[in-house]
Amino acid sequence: MNTFSGSMTRQGLVRPREGRVLGGVCAGLARRFGLDPWVARLLFMLILFIIPGSQLLVYPLLWILMPSA
Repeated sequence: MNTFSGSMTRQGLVRPREGRVLGGVCAGLARRFGLDPWVARLLFMLILFIIPGSQLLVYPLLWILMPSA
């Protein structure tokens, strides 16, 4: 059976156990797209200033949906 969590794992979207600052979402996204985790965190913060409040919805949702490595 194809689950959403299994699909994210196959695509490489997992929260790593090492390198986490809060929940590991930015570290997981950085690993998936080949970025340094701090670059992903800075981009996340920049988007917060461009679209205020969006990360307050997106980060917890990804924290819940992204499986832990």
